[in-house]
Amino acid sequence: MSGLELFAAVLGVIAVWLTVKQNPWCWPIGLVMVLLYSWVFFEVKLYSDMLLQLIYAVLQLYGWWQWTRPGRKPDTRQVSVLARQPLLIGLGVGLLASLALGAAMATWTDAAQPWLDAALTGFSLVAQLWMAQKRLQCWTLWIVLDVIFVGLFLYKDLYLTAALYALFTVIAVQGLREWRRDPALVGA
Repeated sequence: MSGLELFAAVLGVIAVWLTVKQNPWCWPIGLVMVLLYSWVFFEVKLYSDMLLQLIYAVLQLYGWWQWTRPGRKPDTRQVSVLARQPLLIGLGVGLLASLALGAAMATWTDAAQPWLDAALTGFSLVAQLWMAQKRLQCWTLWIVLDVIFVGLFLYKDLYLTAALYALFTVIAVQGLREWRRDPALVGA
């Protein structure tokens, strides 16, 4: 465990907790966290996770914009439920991204876990996009992914990060509960 990993983990807890509370400050704090984690993952050869963090940086900006569009009320984006077709399309895109990235990582890098890391990356992008759009299903997908991430990080001896993702799982369960109870929930 490095000081960098510890600082990134603390920021991660704060960012996810703020997301559950639908506080737009989750996005800039999350931006710093993902930039720090991109370096942590590079050091342990989880290249797909490193790339994921860099893409998250862009999605952090997108989420911040989605939640605080200029000229509109701060709570402009309401929690909503994805219909079946967009849900399946999102999961299909996650699968295709996972396969393409896994093949690339297995072929051209010395990635530690190219296929698993790529699958987690592909589906995490879907979950993050859904989160930026305040889709209720983001939390269910995060719960599944976070549990798998815990195992991967334990395998890579990133014990603090594994603990962080275990905590993310608990927070995601709370996020699912809170967003489900949101009186402004659309499409439920």
